[in-house]
Amino acid sequence: MLRQFVLMLWILWNERHTYDVFFVDQLSMCVPFLKWFTTSKVLFYCHFPDKMLSKRDSKLKELYRIPIDMLEEWTTGKADTITVNSQFTAGIFRKSFKIILKTPRVLYPPINFALYDRQVDMVDSSVQSLETHKKIFVSINRFERKKNIELALRAFAGLKQLIPKDTFDECRLVLAGGYDRRVTENVEYLNELDTLARETFGLETFVIHPSSTEKPPNTAQVVFLCSFNDAQRTYLLSASIVLLYTPSNEHFGIVPVEAMYASLPVIAANSGGPLESVVDKQTGLILPPEPELWAKGMCDILTSKYDRQEMGKAGHERVKNKFSLEAFADQLEDILEELASGGRPSKYEYDNVEYVMRIIMAVAIFIIWYKYW
Repeated sequence: MLRQFVLMLWILWNERHTYDVFFVDQLSMCVPFLKWFTTSKVLFYCHFPDKMLSKRDSKLKELYRIPIDMLEEWTTGKADTITVNSQFTAGIFRKSFKIILKTPRVLYPPINFALYDRQVDMVDSSVQSLETHKKIFVSINRFERKKNIELALRAFAGLKQLIPKDTFDECRLVLAGGYDRRVTENVEYLNELDTLARETFGLETFVIHPSSTEKPPNTAQVVFLCSFNDAQRTYLLSASIVLLYTPSNEHFGIVPVEAMYASLPVIAANSGGPLESVVDKQTGLILPPEPELWAKGMCDILTSKYDRQEMGKAGHERVKNKFSLEAFADQLEDILEELASGGRPSKYEYDNVEYVMRIIMAVAIFIIWYKYW
């Protein structure tokens, strides 16, 4: 916030008349100042309302958040146009910011295809540590409890009951994600998952720590990959048979988009952003976050009840059409040109609602003034 404020002061002092539109990302505190001291329009991109992310685990924290939440709502509402990263976030936005009359417009985050078109580098020792002939189920998430990674683990254990032993022995679950030894939750959650796999489900596990190139034994059924690199990600997306995306109520979720571009089917929870990126039974499966249902879905994909190649092809085409940099740029350019031209298009609902409310308020104020002044 401080860096944004310093940058805003520098712009107001040196370049206040230079730009037609300011694109403000995540933090809205500077929006009113840009509106007051420049003639430029302001576009605000809301990834998720901060008031919904803040923990309120004490009365003092609750009291502290009251003015902060009010300030966030007021400053956000000052933007000329508001965009969000998904329809799910748009719904949360409307519930969270009730005094903002503008309806946010959805601008889906893109991926840069060039970063995912790279060939797998089998010379890389970090990739060699993952190389296996087994059928890989992969989960890519930070090692945080809210990501519900144990859902993938429980589903994999449930899969064991649905297929022959020799078939299960040819399967491996790779739980890959951001990990930092300095973050207590990362360390604790990894240990919890490892213990759950070994002691509760009797699965053989192996942990690959950052910078390690040690290869898991062929008998390892669950591999924990801590803080993977780009080469390892490329290998996992190309070598796996399905991505298990476990979080519920995810704001958008870029990982399913990455997987679909790599022609990898996705199993995702039936809430949040994945409902907008993954098409059920076409590019993957949308399921309630219940291990038994996920195990059945994994079994269906493994045993070819669903055609993995067709799902992968459909997912790849969907991402190319909907989540490319070009699609993002086209939508953004339309919004910026609209703002720069000074027009307020009536085809968008928020304009009509906002203008009607302003007229009603103006009439009400005039009547009160005329009658009681």
